[in-house]
Amino acid sequence: MNEKRVRGLSIPTGLENAPHKDITDYLFSNGNRLLTATGADLALPEDTQSLIAYFSNGEVIISRTHRYDGRVLALLELLAAQNRTARTPFYSDLGLVSGIYKAYAANLGGGVSKSRLDYDNQMQKDFVDIIGRAAAQKVSDIHIEVADQTTIYFRLDGSMRAVLEYNSAWGESFVRAAFASSDISNTNYAQNEYQSAQKDGRTPLRGTKDLYLPDGIIGIRMQFNPIAFGSRYVAMRLLYDNPTEGIKTEQEFGEYEQRLLMRLRSFPTGMTVVAGPTSSGKSTTLVRNMSMMLKERNYEINLITVEDPAEQKIFGAHQMPVVNTYNEEQREEKFTEALAAALRSDPDTLMVGEIRTLSAAQLTVKGALSGHNVWTTLHANSAMAALTRLLDMGVEGFKLKDETMMRGLVSMRLFKKLCPYCRERLADQQDHPSYKRVLDAFGEIGLAQVYVRGAGCEQCKGLGTIGRIKAGEIIITDSTFLTLALAGDTGRAIKYWLENLGGRTLKESATELMLAGVIGAGELERWVGLLDQPGVY
Repeated sequence: MNEKRVRGLSIPTGLENAPHKDITDYLFSNGNRLLTATGADLALPEDTQSLIAYFSNGEVIISRTHRYDGRVLALLELLAAQNRTARTPFYSDLGLVSGIYKAYAANLGGGVSKSRLDYDNQMQKDFVDIIGRAAAQKVSDIHIEVADQTTIYFRLDGSMRAVLEYNSAWGESFVRAAFASSDISNTNYAQNEYQSAQKDGRTPLRGTKDLYLPDGIIGIRMQFNPIAFGSRYVAMRLLYDNPTEGIKTEQEFGEYEQRLLMRLRSFPTGMTVVAGPTSSGKSTTLVRNMSMMLKERNYEINLITVEDPAEQKIFGAHQMPVVNTYNEEQREEKFTEALAAALRSDPDTLMVGEIRTLSAAQLTVKGALSGHNVWTTLHANSAMAALTRLLDMGVEGFKLKDETMMRGLVSMRLFKKLCPYCRERLADQQDHPSYKRVLDAFGEIGLAQVYVRGAGCEQCKGLGTIGRIKAGEIIITDSTFLTLALAGDTGRAIKYWLENLGGRTLKESATELMLAGVIGAGELERWVGLLDQPGVY
């Protein structure tokens, strides 16, 4: 590139719409150095590097969707404070910013191994790169939307954030490469069809010899959907080798719920159902309790799991995945087959990853009725609703009436924890939507204990929250409760649970966290309803 730099502009007139590679070549020409790269003079954290790049000749490249992001503004203020040259910023898509740092790493030989550069399929390399970037942040899901442009979102701590942008042609190629890289999928990629696929982290990407998913990722579940006003929408669930390793103790249930879970683990037989919506912590709760049960029983029990797919390694368990399936019908058939096989394999405890069909529900109930200890998950709004869901699926009510069979019902949500460094007192914000409701519900004393999300700071990287914490409700059943609940007398069943069994609802558990200043009023009302309205119960 021989373009002459124009004083005051980060990118010369005429080069603004050039391909990313041409712009990147220009930026690194004539010895120009990237000062915000890792190890450079103004090294930025990895998450901030995705938003802005600053060069020694004063060029500033900023993601146009993050021009008012606190991290971007902070760097611009720093440049001004240090009297550094800063040209008029060039606002681009996130793909250019990301490409700048990739080019820097490739030129240094750092961050990109030589073997990675030998692959012919650039889209498959991009697929692995993006998965690796998400895994480094412990992202739970990646969403790709291909429309007029391609936008990639990361779901972290329950929130979706746009992190990368590319053109639509790149997105189409990326989605096809992701599908082609999978181990289990529909036979052929069809752009206008609903399709699912899975990639096992133990095998190379299909079509390559030694290109693997990043370390720590044992698999990916992918759902491909057509989308109105665009071409494709893809959701990817990342499955980590040891996802609970990064979970802090405070993210688990509180002492009250832990005692109830310990009692449920102590039962030698019967069924415990863990219920909740997607991304509420069901799978992690299930795995944690299976691991604790094995430890409590000195690994002297035969614990068999049936999962589609096996998401997390459980030391001491025999985990049976659903294999050799190519469509939804085969998955259901093979899951039922694996579950029946597990029941014939002399289990003491059986963990069923999720009940999705009547046949799976019937076999799970059969396992509990025949003297096994069974734990499973179910998509339901509350602990009580888990019973209703089983009945709705077709399980006969009389099979659920025995308290030695239907042992426990568990439900939960994950709440964002307020950043303790920048949270703000609700009492100081009378115009906040929750102010009057908190005041009416808890009075002045309660109001003084409640906080709301702040503007963000360095400690929380401008988010206002740090991690998540679990709150829930647990019902250890008895015959009276089950009789009332299965007869459809929900009101009396709930009253009996709360008054006679010492129950505590999800809303009560979450309220305790709010009054302790751990979660904000807005976060509580987001998940359990407005304080001046009844909750699930």
